[in-house]
Amino acid sequence: MHKFLLSLVFSTGLIYASTINGIALTVNEEPITLYDIERTMVVNKIPKNEAVAYLIDKILYDQLVKENGITADIFEVNDYIEKLANSNGMDVFAFKGIVKQEYPDYEIFENESKNAVIRQKLISKIVQGQLAIANDEDMKLYYEKNINKYLTAKSFDVIQYASTNRTALEETMRSPMKVSNEISKTPLKLESQNLQAQLQYILNGTKQNSFTPIFTFNKQYVTLFLKSSEGKVALPFESVKPRVFNDLMSQREQAFLKEHFEKQKLTADIKVLR
Repeated sequence: MHKFLLSLVFSTGLIYASTINGIALTVNEEPITLYDIERTMVVNKIPKNEAVAYLIDKILYDQLVKENGITADIFEVNDYIEKLANSNGMDVFAFKGIVKQEYPDYEIFENESKNAVIRQKLISKIVQGQLAIANDEDMKLYYEKNINKYLTAKSFDVIQYASTNRTALEETMRSPMKVSNEISKTPLKLESQNLQAQLQYILNGTKQNSFTPIFTFNKQYVTLFLKSSEGKVALPFESVKPRVFNDLMSQREQAFLKEHFEKQKLTADIKVLR
């Protein structure tokens, strides 16, 4: 009896594993399993047909990257991050500080940056002059249509913590109630129109009731504790022009790739097995 139950459980397990790991379709002989589809549906919260389309596109993309021998090294990734920081009016150290607030695992951001570099190199390889470069008129139109992407608070209520001792400042950030004679505290109301683009970006990227990354000002180390922000106002076009250019070109790149892979699907060897 025990042997029968054991064999029944074992065989049921095999059937289940076969169902989960079974190949649903192949793309140029590369398999997509039922498990791949189920997992993509759950992770991306999309229906089955969208999950299948996503996986087909991903395989075609990876195959094209491999076919063209495209890679990205650490120097190219760092250069991309530095340009991204500059487009937001920031130095790379302050930019990384903001990123680390949004990405507890900084490696995830680095991997996203690496994928962005690879995508740009692939586009450069296959575009061959087909992608129009955004001009001022294009950027202004995009800026006006997507103005919500370029808003800032009208004002910020903050407490400025300043010190010549960076370590003491870092300790205060970890334990704000701790009093240190080496640190000065000053309540401030900062008007957005009077702030540099870099500081605006830092404050807009900082969560309420938390500290900004440390930056230097008047030969001191400074961090701002954001208590609250009020109102919304659009950043001037000229101050966000590099961001607008990057956003618009990224949109065009995505559209180009989507169209390219739709054409690739017509010639790809796609076999539906179940």
